[in-house]
Amino acid sequence: MKFLSPAKINLNLEVRQRRPDGYHEIQTLMRRIDLADEIEMDREGEGVSLSVEGEETPSGRENLAYRAAHFFFRETKIAGGVRIRLRKRIPVAAGLGGGSSNAATVLMGLRELFQAQIEDRLLMDWGAGIGADVPFFIFKKPAWAGGKGEKLRAAELPADLWFLLLVPPFRISTAWAYAAYDRLEADKPGPFLAQRSFKNIGELPPFMHNDLERSSVGRYPELGEMKEKLREQGAAGALMSGSGPVVFGLFGDADTMKRAEERLSRPAGWRAIPAKGI
Repeated sequence: MKFLSPAKINLNLEVRQRRPDGYHEIQTLMRRIDLADEIEMDREGEGVSLSVEGEETPSGRENLAYRAAHFFFRETKIAGGVRIRLRKRIPVAAGLGGGSSNAATVLMGLRELFQAQIEDRLLMDWGAGIGADVPFFIFKKPAWAGGKGEKLRAAELPADLWFLLLVPPFRISTAWAYAAYDRLEADKPGPFLAQRSFKNIGELPPFMHNDLERSSVGRYPELGEMKEKLREQGAAGALMSGSGPVVFGLFGDADTMKRAEERLSRPAGWRAIPAKGI
């Protein structure tokens, strides 16, 4: 069986204090995009095997897809195994949630492959034990996420949103991004912004903010420079997604986004990836 495993972008990310479990309290607005990995799964007699093509990604226990498959068989006690082939299209360690999406897709795919009667709510609970963003990809809707990312509420966003992703030739680990945030803004006070609906694209840019950007742009000033270039080429707003380092421009139509892609000058090693919200 074949499945698509989509990426996500964060239209807003607020970070507060570190929790006893090592995560941070956050509030974020997320949307899936049509940039996706491909996952193929087939039944096997026993055990879990995983092969990976594309982006440099571990194929053993460090891989969230592998861990999700083991978690599924342990919790369901289903006799059997699975062979997983993962074709990576989503940049790794980029703030796009590729690993979490892979884990969610494996959980949902195994449910279908083995015809297991498991509700989404339970799969989301399992997913939260694998990675903070995993429940969002099982939720399958634009969402506000709170807690460490597992508390989800459907969000109202314009149907047609286009994104131009700019992928630099370096990675930023989630652990580094949050540790750098702690050093700069560990005592950041105040409540989260009120969760609201967005009827049109013009309402989004004033709201687009990422608390993890400050330290990342301090280390890699070109991130801020590329955000400015996106705005100059017609993006309604520009932001770093998640823990970065991918930055994206927000567009209301495909033509404007394509023109920006054609005109935008990029440093050596940077890639541009067009995407649509789903």
